[in-house]
Amino acid sequence: MILHNLIDYETLRVIWWLLLGVLLIGFAVMDGFDLGVGMLLPFVAKTDTERRIVINTIGPVWEGNQVWLILGGGAIFAAWPPLYAVSFSGFYLAMFAILFALILRPVGFKYRSKRESPRWRAGWDWALFIGGFVPALIFGVAVGNVLQGVPFRFADDMRIFYEGSFFGLLNPYALLCGLLSVAMLTMHGASWLMLKSDGAVAARARRFGTIAAIVVIVLFALGGVFVLAGIGGYTITSPIDWSGPSNPLLKTAVREHGAWFANYQTRSWLYIVPAMGFVGAAGAFIAMRLRLEVTTLLLSAASILGIIATVGVSMFPFILPSSLDPKSSLTVWDASSSHMTLFIMLIATVIFLPMILAYTSWVYKVLWGKVDARSINDKSGHAY
Repeated sequence: MILHNLIDYETLRVIWWLLLGVLLIGFAVMDGFDLGVGMLLPFVAKTDTERRIVINTIGPVWEGNQVWLILGGGAIFAAWPPLYAVSFSGFYLAMFAILFALILRPVGFKYRSKRESPRWRAGWDWALFIGGFVPALIFGVAVGNVLQGVPFRFADDMRIFYEGSFFGLLNPYALLCGLLSVAMLTMHGASWLMLKSDGAVAARARRFGTIAAIVVIVLFALGGVFVLAGIGGYTITSPIDWSGPSNPLLKTAVREHGAWFANYQTRSWLYIVPAMGFVGAAGAFIAMRLRLEVTTLLLSAASILGIIATVGVSMFPFILPSSLDPKSSLTVWDASSSHMTLFIMLIATVIFLPMILAYTSWVYKVLWGKVDARSINDKSGHAY
């Protein structure tokens, strides 16, 4: 028996769909508060010492948190090659903007305190704001476009043709999703600052965080109404070969009103997923008001999990629908790597993902505790 036949192709495809979701949610939860803290920096900190407190709450961990972004990109490349090809070419300018903003973060961290000039430091503070705001917005805009369908198609020889534009991505529904992403990560960043800082910084973070939590609830609900009322979804109309070859053109699919709600109608227990998005944000709001620091962060993370998982659960088995030619849409059943590749990658994941979780947990345990003005002013090991 060949080892990779221990798990059938259909099951491996579902496992890698789940793992892709885990990695994307891991990035949003772990690096999300870094982005949120960057967005909050100019508003929750008024003095240079306060701003250094804010920066040093994420200074020791932000690089490690970005591992989840690298893992997610690697998983898309190796497990879902057509998805990588379409998204990274079609969203090229958007990806470039994200990378530019993410590059601003390490530069801002390293260079901000190199000079005493208030103008110099204020400029880098706004660079760090951009480094948080732009990725949060564009990631949300990308998700909004995925839900609507992306303007690409496959030719008969499997060449990809993308017929959209950067500004075409900035449609009203996509911008709504972008604002939801910004609010969600602002809430998460505020939760982190409540945990890692105290005094005026924590108080301001709590105030912004409660507002962000309310905005998350409103925009998440509004997004669902838009999907139900006018956005529509996609459905496969031909027989499905769950273990068939990875060729999207072998199926037929159509755009259909209410298709993104079909999975909930057949499996009503799935309503738990969007409910988690609402309950997590509402719970974070209450926990912020009660000053329950750890609880706030956990509930904020639960809200992020629910919101992102809602997208995946609603679209399944679609991964990237095509608005130009629905049969070109990428699904779990026709956009994966080979059976052997998925199996080998799964073995590697089983070995290395626990290691990543272990050292990440150890780092957070070692760095547990608050960053305050005293530790900043006496230069007790804080790099920024």
